[in-house]
Amino acid sequence: MPEWINILVRAITFIIVLFAVTKLLGKKQLSELSFFEYVSGITIGSIAAEVVMGLERNILNGVLGILAFGITPYFVGFLAMKSKKVRNFVEGKGTVFIKNGKVMEDNLKKEKYTTDELLELLRKKNVFQVADVEFAVLEPTGDLSVLLKKENQPITPKDLKLIVPSIKEPQTVIMDGVIMDEPLSTIGLSRRWLKSELDKLGVAIENVFLGQVDSYGQLTVDLYDDKLQVPSPQEKPLLLATMKKCQADLEIFALSTQDPSAKSMYTKNSEKLQEAINKVIPLIQN
Repeated sequence: MPEWINILVRAITFIIVLFAVTKLLGKKQLSELSFFEYVSGITIGSIAAEVVMGLERNILNGVLGILAFGITPYFVGFLAMKSKKVRNFVEGKGTVFIKNGKVMEDNLKKEKYTTDELLELLRKKNVFQVADVEFAVLEPTGDLSVLLKKENQPITPKDLKLIVPSIKEPQTVIMDGVIMDEPLSTIGLSRRWLKSELDKLGVAIENVFLGQVDSYGQLTVDLYDDKLQVPSPQEKPLLLATMKKCQADLEIFALSTQDPSAKSMYTKNSEKLQEAINKVIPLIQN
């Protein structure tokens, strides 16, 4: 057998073997690795390269080696789920770098991190001053988790006592110019509704690269032609404008009438509508 065919067969064989082993280990092997998984991944790649290039003629030995290094992390992970001691030993524990706003120099030295490296990790979290940090811990994966001091944390609607609606994931209803029926049915909409919304935007279905419906039932589209501009949904702004106009009309009626009972009625309803507007503004403008 020619050498190039031999290498091709070996390469395809080990692609299949590595794919199977990676599926066995799960997504974690592809993202955040523990020290143990990192070493296993490097070793598996080295074994595959050796056998594929023919440096080790016995292909079965290479497969057994990869299986050994692939199955071992699987069982170690199983033991780690059952025992915190095993989990701490294999995956490690977080190391506190900043506590109560003070840098823990001994912990930095223990993990062999310099002050410059700590500042770099903080900048990646959009933190540029150590004094702004209440607590920071280096995770076993090497990522730095940061808790800002209360006065430096972003203001949330909860802090302002605002009521905001829950947001559901957007549904992709058009992809590559094709209507996706399953997402449409998931949110209780039909093709007729979708086509009517596209008509409002003046867009043909075949010109839409991507179309999504948000949790408010509004359709947004991205066209194949990037030079074309699609107007943004106007339902919520129109609703708010209509409510404000009605409230203003009630105030005008109250000022223009001479009948005390009518004036009282218009004023009372105007105040009620203003209260409703104040409540829905955070929902509509979100």
